[in-house]
Amino acid sequence: MTKKIELSADTDDQGISLIVYGREECHLCQDMLDALHELQQQAAFTFQLVDIDSDPELIVRYGEKIPVLVSSRTHQEICHYHLDVAVLGAYLDKFR
Repeated sequence: MTKKIELSADTDDQGISLIVYGREECHLCQDMLDALHELQQQAAFTFQLVDIDSDPELIVRYGEKIPVLVSSRTHQEICHYHLDVAVLGAYLDKFR
C-alpha cells in the first residue's frame, strides 16, 4: 500500500473529499474501498487512502480501529470498520 492514493470521481473544485485511514493486508479496508468505489457511481465525491503504518502518530490514533472514513474538511469521523451507507449519505446530503 502506498502512503496516499487519490481516487476520484467527476467533481468540481468544490467537490466532497474524504479520507480512508487503513493499512495494507486489511480485508475490512479493502471492503470499504470497494463499497466507496461503487457509491462513486451514484454520488460525486473523492477519497484518498492513507496508510496508517506510514505515520507513528496515525498508528497511535487509529491502531486496530480501521478502516476509518473521515471528512477531509472537518476531520469528523463518518464511520469505521464497515461503510455505513446511511451515515455517509446523510453527510453527503449536507453538501447538496
